[in-house]
Amino acid sequence: MRLSIVVVVAAATSFAFGAAFAKLPAPSDEAKAKAAETANKAAWNDKVAAYQLCKSMDKAAATYRTRAAGAGKSASAPDQTPPCADPGPYAALQTTPQASKPLEAAGAHSPPGAATSPPSNKATSAEMTGAKK
Repeated sequence: MRLSIVVVVAAATSFAFGAAFAKLPAPSDEAKAKAAETANKAAWNDKVAAYQLCKSMDKAAATYRTRAAGAGKSASAPDQTPPCADPGPYAALQTTPQASKPLEAAGAHSPPGAATSPPSNKATSAEMTGAKK
C-alpha cells in the first residue's frame, strides 16, 4: 500500500514538473499589437495618476499654509518643486497598415481581380470532370 502511494505521488510530481516547463507558442502579431497597446495605455494611466497626485499634494500644501496663517502660526516657505505636468488626452499607438495582401498566405480564398471578359468556355463543371448528371 505504501509503495503504491509513493508511485502515485512520484507520477503526479513528474507530471506537474513536465506541465510547468512546457513551452507556449509564440504570440501572433495581433496579440503583440494588443499587448503594446495595453502597455501604452498603462503608461498613460501612470502619468495621469502622477499628475493627479501632484495636484492634490499642491492643494494640501496650500490649504495647510492658509490655515496656518489664519491661526496666526508661521508656516515654512514652500520648497521649489517642478510644476505638475499634465499628460494630456490619451493617444493610441499609430500602427502602419500592411500592404494589401491576400487573407490567407496562399491566397486561395482571396477575391479575384475584376473580370474583364467572360469565361473562355461554356462547359459546365460536370462536363469538364466527366461526372454524370
